[in-house]
Amino acid sequence: MSRTAPARPTACLALADGTLFYGRGFGATGRTVAELCFNTAMTGYQEIMTDPSYAGQVVTFTFPHIGNVGVNAQDDEANTPVAAGMVVKWDPTQPSNWRSAEELTDWLARNGRVAIGGVDTRRLTRAIRQQGAPHVALEHNPDGVFDIENLVAAARGFAGLEGMDLAREVTCTQSYRWNEMRWAWPDGYPQQNNPVHKVVAIDYGAKRNILRCLATAGADVTVLPATATAEEVLAHQPDGVFLSNGPGDPAATGQYAVPMIRDVLDTTDLPVFGICLGHQMLALALGARTVKMNHGHHGANHPVKDLETGKVEITSMNHGFAVDAQTLPEGVLETHRSLFDGSNCGIRMADRPVWSVQHHPEASPGPQDSYYLFERFAAAMAARKAQVG
Repeated sequence: MSRTAPARPTACLALADGTLFYGRGFGATGRTVAELCFNTAMTGYQEIMTDPSYAGQVVTFTFPHIGNVGVNAQDDEANTPVAAGMVVKWDPTQPSNWRSAEELTDWLARNGRVAIGGVDTRRLTRAIRQQGAPHVALEHNPDGVFDIENLVAAARGFAGLEGMDLAREVTCTQSYRWNEMRWAWPDGYPQQNNPVHKVVAIDYGAKRNILRCLATAGADVTVLPATATAEEVLAHQPDGVFLSNGPGDPAATGQYAVPMIRDVLDTTDLPVFGICLGHQMLALALGARTVKMNHGHHGANHPVKDLETGKVEITSMNHGFAVDAQTLPEGVLETHRSLFDGSNCGIRMADRPVWSVQHHPEASPGPQDSYYLFERFAAAMAARKAQVG
């Protein structure tokens, strides 16, 4: 694409309070309406845009170099971009990376995602932190003509993520098997041909790298839709049940997810492991509550303290809701806590191998400090199988 600045802005980001940000549009033309968040990761923009947990959100990238390594099919966390749009400071440059197969701008256009560059993302991020995640309308028009009144009205008309069940929109429509493991030089993604555990993974919006980590830990993974019942889960005779990440309001998804989890816990002693929305689903099933956060946690540099060991891990996060630790019932322990704001980042049952974390141990992008949680899950399944014989 041309790097010459246009004579007039070709994109406009309108906040519900009437604040306007003009810039240069790229990707698809048209309009998208969503909640606005910011992500502080320095790498992984493609993984972020394809993370199903970003459904219903436009992502502001605080790191300015977005697009400089292009995109490629291997780095997708879902089949297509799920985030509603993208806001960046600098226009994407020509990609310079040996793995690049396509320019970011072309990829966004092909997948119908609107983006805006040339925005003061520091100012925008401060506004999000101070006022909370706003509702926005983002429009890209190469002619530079915008109906501002209509654009602001569209932002104000967005219903918001509270009460919204987005897991139904991003989950798989039918079950499937997964045996691809984590990326390894020089061959890419190897296959898991000698699994030792059977895992049923509930797809509330599962990232592919989570499934790869399960396979790497020795699991034969069967993925089921978010609406799967306990009977459908247990029909696969799993050694463990995994609850995936996902978007939207956990209380809304919990209307059908919580009964399934409770049935599994009431009728079996299977190890259960949850991440992100799966963490929130488990907490709800155990009797806790969730709350909407002011601006959420989105980035790859979040310090989390393991309250049981004292260890501090640098983690990847992406969530706009959190478990209210004050509502955890007796017998459910808080295991991890954010060192940024003290919010809950992990729980476990005191007497059973059932636990979950708010952060992302699979990273992608981000640090690998918490990968051991997948190995802990595998060890719990092995211990149960040794007990039952």
